[in-house]
This record gives sequence, structure tokens and C-alpha cells, in this order.
Amino acid sequence: MRKTNFGAFGALVVIFFFWGFVASSNDILIPVFKKALILSQEKAQLISVAFYIAYTVGSLMYFIVSALLRKDLLKILGYRNGLAVGLIISALGTLLFIPAADNASFSLLLAGLFIVGIGFALQQIAANPLAINMGDPKTGNLRLSLAGGINNIGTTIGPVLVSFAIFGAAGTGKTGLELSAVKIPYLVLGATFVLTALFFKFSKVPDQIESDTHEVQTEVSVFSVIRKPQVLLAMLAIFVYVGVEVSTASNLPEFMKQKLGTKESEIAPFVSLFWASLMIGRWSSAAGAFGVSDELKQKLSLLLPFMAFAIFMLVNFIAGHNVQVFYPYLFIVVILMLADAFTGGNPVRQLLVYSCLGAISLVVGICANGMVSVFAFIAVGLFCSTLWPCIFTLGIAGLNEKTNMASSLMIMMIMGGGFISQWQASLGNIRGVGIQGSYWLGVLCFAYLVFFALSVSRMLKKQGISEVGTADAIH
Repeated sequence: MRKTNFGAFGALVVIFFFWGFVASSNDILIPVFKKALILSQEKAQLISVAFYIAYTVGSLMYFIVSALLRKDLLKILGYRNGLAVGLIISALGTLLFIPAADNASFSLLLAGLFIVGIGFALQQIAANPLAINMGDPKTGNLRLSLAGGINNIGTTIGPVLVSFAIFGAAGTGKTGLELSAVKIPYLVLGATFVLTALFFKFSKVPDQIESDTHEVQTEVSVFSVIRKPQVLLAMLAIFVYVGVEVSTASNLPEFMKQKLGTKESEIAPFVSLFWASLMIGRWSSAAGAFGVSDELKQKLSLLLPFMAFAIFMLVNFIAGHNVQVFYPYLFIVVILMLADAFTGGNPVRQLLVYSCLGAISLVVGICANGMVSVFAFIAVGLFCSTLWPCIFTLGIAGLNEKTNMASSLMIMMIMGGGFISQWQASLGNIRGVGIQGSYWLGVLCFAYLVFFALSVSRMLKKQGISEVGTADAIH
């Protein structure tokens, strides 16, 4: 059994933080640019479209370059260089936030986010297989959950920091839109990208995943990977999973504006709680990644979710927001903890249980009113929390030398975050549906994830692969 290299793994998860910071901050940019530039909700959602479609373009570029070189690009560059190049590309994208914010240019903003997303695509293609293989593959999905928990520290801080930069402290009563202030956090982020790229260049993060060194190197084509049925189903699963996650959050500000009269300057803590919910869920599931005793793992599973919630509360308290309104949300956190105990880290079981709970949350949000609806929609973040590592682990199970190609195919489908957000915004403009009724689209997404879990479980068993990602076995 390979032991997790926590030193290298700790360095790797830094970039998971960056992904979260930018992704969640988009949910603040949407209502801000919508009001400042007098945009429709559909057009404002192009922020999500530009950012997430970049993952598809980045993955296609990866395919094309690999095909021209007749060899997997990451095996030529090495994982460390691949991560560093991706970070530099993202840093170049943040530079466009200067003219975008100074000139209130929506087009430049979209271009900047697109370039940042291109860099993130290469980072994702390298980082996800690394996280799974940087230790015992039996706990690969749990390590990915732990990395996702670090990602969600970024998603929790991002909306609060960007909102603070635009509106100032909540207690000041300042509500004016100062787009020029948007560039400050993103320029700092860009500089951090560059420093981190240099760090990765000389770090001890593995340059190849361990399994690569024990296998005969063969040319891998996209078609040979797509012929694997679990890969195709996993690609669509990533599309709808990222879609329901992003669309639920990105349409939340418009829902709260229409139904509760919430101002743009007051939305940040609610967006922050949605993304903090993913951190809460991932920290709950990540206890098994530490290789500790069952007794300590059980204690960590009880402690870590409340620590994650405390981080959310602390960040928003420091920012000057009233955090007392969020105490009732702890009841939903307890439901998540019970679900996590029931699933026991099994990716198939987690997909089934969490997808059902996510669908129920959306139905409650659609049928209820006021803060009950808000908390129900935010709870989707809890139940989306571990779906990514579950889908990813099932999608690459048993692929060996095809792992990198399958990874890039699944990363390509992150574009679902942009498309489904846009589709939901369009549904919200239909008379008789409205912004609240548009969340039925998310229910359909969760229904597919239930189908995926059942179907892929049967497929992998036929291939002799069982209990993927649990403490029992991976073949």
C-alpha cells in the first residue's frame, strides 16, 4: 500500500484554492456588472459561460498538441511544468482585469476570465490524477475530497473579498458600484499565480504519476478512450454536476433580488455560504484520507464539518456581516453528516444518496418561500460537495495509461457550468416559470447523476473493478 506523500500533496492543493477563489467570485461579478452595465440576467451569465467554456477550449488544445506531438503532452512536459505553465497562463488573464475594471468593459472582463480558465484547464488535467495517485489509490477519491476542501476555502473567501473590494465593509453602508476596485484582488491573485508557478517548478510534487513508470508506453488516442463506456457517461456526469452546482449559485443573487429584495451589496455572505457548504461536505468526507485509526477518523468526521462552518462564520464576521441568521443552517449540516456516515466513503453510494438529497433540496427551494427557499438552494452546495471526486474516480477506474486522456475529456465537460447557468437564466425569463421555477433544471441534473451511479457501478463490476475508492479494493 502506497503511503500518501503529504508534503507534496500539501503543495499540490494550493492550486485547488485558486480554482475556488475565482469560480465563486464570478457569482459576485454577475450581479455587479449586470447592474453597472444594465445587462439582462442572460447576458450577465456570460461571465459563467466564458469562464467554464475555457475549460473545454483548454482541453481541446491539450488534445491537439498531444496529437501533433504523438505523445501525451503531460508526459513530455512533466506534471510540475504542466502545473507551472497553467498558472502562468492564468496570471496573464488577470492582467485584463485592469482595463476591464477601469473602462467598465464587459468584453475585456470576459476575455480575462476566459484566459484564466484556459490556464485552469491545464492545471486540472494534471492535478486531479496526481491527487488520486499521490498515495494509496484505494483512498484516491478521499484525497480528492480533501483537496476539494482546500478549494472551498478559496470559494468561501472569494465572494467576501471581491464584494469587500467593490462595496467596502458591510457596516459602512456603502453600496455604490466601484468597478475599478475589482482589479485589486485579481492582480494580487495573478502575482500569486506567478510565485506559485515558480514554487511548483522546484517543488517535490511528482513529475509523473507512479503507475506511468511501470507500464509499457503506448500511444493513446481520444477514440480509444471514448470507447470506454464509463468515460462517456462520466463526461456527461461532469457536465451536469458542474452545471447544477454553478447554476444554483450564480442564479441565487437574482432569486434573492426578485423574491427577497436583497441588494447586490448584501448578497456576498449567502454566496459565500453556498461555496462554504462544499467545503463543509468535503471536509466531512476527507477524514478517511489521513490514514488514521477508525476511532480518530470518526472523531474527525464529526469535528471537521463544524470547523469548516466556523471558518465561514469567521470570514463573514470579520467582513462585517450579520452571521446570526446562518445558525439554523447547522441543522442541514447535521443531515449531511448523517448521510456521510451512511455512505462510508463509497463513491457509488455517495453519488446516489447525495444526488437524491440535492434534488430534494431544490424541490424544497422551489416550493417554499423566504429564507427557507434560500437555505434550501444553498444546501445544494452541501450535497454537491463530494460528487466531483466520486464521478472522477469512477470515470478513470481501471484506465491505466488512458488516465490522462480520460482526465482531459472530463475536464472539458466543466463547460456545463456555463451552459446550464445560461439555460437556467433563459428559463427564468419564461412567463409561468420564473427564476424560482427555473431550478427544476437542476432537479433533472441530479436525476441523471443517479442514473450514472447505477449504470457505471454495473459496468465496472463487469470489468472486474469493484468497490472503487473504498478501503476494500481497487483492481
